[in-house]
Amino acid sequence: MRPVLVVHGGAGPARPASGEAEAAIRRDLAEAVDAGLARLADGAEAACVAAVAHLEACEAFNAGTGSSLAADGGVWCDAAVMTGDGRAAGVAAVQGLAHPVRAAHALARSGGPVLWAGHSAALAERTGLELVDPASMVTERQRRRLAAHRRGASPAARGTVGAVCLDAAGALAAATSTGGYVGKPPGRVGDSPILGAGTWASERCAVSATGDGEAFMRTLCAYSVDVQLAAGRPLADALTEALEAVRAAGGLGGAICVTAAGEIGMPCTDEVMLRAWHGAHGVTRTAVAAKDPGATRTARAAHSAGPAP
Repeated sequence: MRPVLVVHGGAGPARPASGEAEAAIRRDLAEAVDAGLARLADGAEAACVAAVAHLEACEAFNAGTGSSLAADGGVWCDAAVMTGDGRAAGVAAVQGLAHPVRAAHALARSGGPVLWAGHSAALAERTGLELVDPASMVTERQRRRLAAHRRGASPAARGTVGAVCLDAAGALAAATSTGGYVGKPPGRVGDSPILGAGTWASERCAVSATGDGEAFMRTLCAYSVDVQLAAGRPLADALTEALEAVRAAGGLGGAICVTAAGEIGMPCTDEVMLRAWHGAHGVTRTAVAAKDPGATRTARAAHSAGPAP
């Protein structure tokens, strides 16, 4: 079986501000795929965590360093990891963890709590991860966005990052990470760490979602895709119905999905969903516009991608 890896960098109502900015985002997405592919020998779970951790370190994305700032001016992060065999964990409202997805991964592998909220120092100690100064995760770009929000502007991003993977052994996994939305209450938790809402994996599929988190939680969007696949629905129909339920609940956004057969779905009801994927075609492709059939081969991918492992 040829492995499949898909990543997303969030959905929203507008493209990046310039062609240069869009090109940089496409490179970052392609490099996240490269980071995941480099860990494929360790399985789908490791590939997803590596890809998401790469995006958490890229300041252009709303996760880890570069996360949207809450009303108190701080970075409060959520993340989750789930595998097709049922191992899973999420972390919510944590601070000072440069890679929240690695904390979720460590919890999932330890068989400890499935959902951990706050208490970041204790979480770092339990998972063996280093705490950083929370202020070091605050970027100037996000300070400007919070200031605009306080003046009454409406920043145009519903950012999240995520990855789904099918490995050569047929195992599936998903991972998602976010800083939430600009100006959120510090204690707010979105859909990303909630299993079945923004993150899900089973023996049939792996799903990572992005968008208006409250609507994704109300509809259990990611899990609903799996339920429909189990009932024999085609992937495209399952994803469309799941996102229409989100729309009916007052939200927009998108999702990435890979099935046990290697089929990929990447629909979005918003204008933009940043995404990249590597499958049986053996190259990494990227897309930005939600309706873009998508596939432009980036210079980075053209340089680095060979036959799929």
